[in-house]
Amino acid sequence: MPKEFLYRGLPFDQLEAMSMDEFIRLLPSRQRRSLQRGLNADQRKLIENIRKAKEATRQGQMVAVKTHARDMVILPEMVGVTVHVHNGSGFSPVEITPEMVGHYLGEFAITNQPVRHGTPGIGASRSSMYVPLK
Repeated sequence: MPKEFLYRGLPFDQLEAMSMDEFIRLLPSRQRRSLQRGLNADQRKLIENIRKAKEATRQGQMVAVKTHARDMVILPEMVGVTVHVHNGSGFSPVEITPEMVGHYLGEFAITNQPVRHGTPGIGASRSSMYVPLK
């Protein structure tokens, strides 16, 4: 049996029932300050689109929500939706789970690609001029 998710000692269904002000008091200071200052236009639009997407999924449709708002704090009402977060070159799909509540969306869409060191190319060093070409 999987362990029940708790956020600061509260089960997820209790988090969903809370008002926004009550939930904000549970967050760490950086996220709390960010939300107390209010949502900007992009963040408001994202919340609106997520609510529409949740309504559409209840009716059996699949709706993709795309956003550039990497600084949006994940709220309990966002859980269960797949959000495509911009990572600088494209959109990374992020399936929002209860464990992500309180984090920023940008934390789950990595912006840099890991370095893959391979064999050196031609002209990389003096020794590479003796490497036979294919």
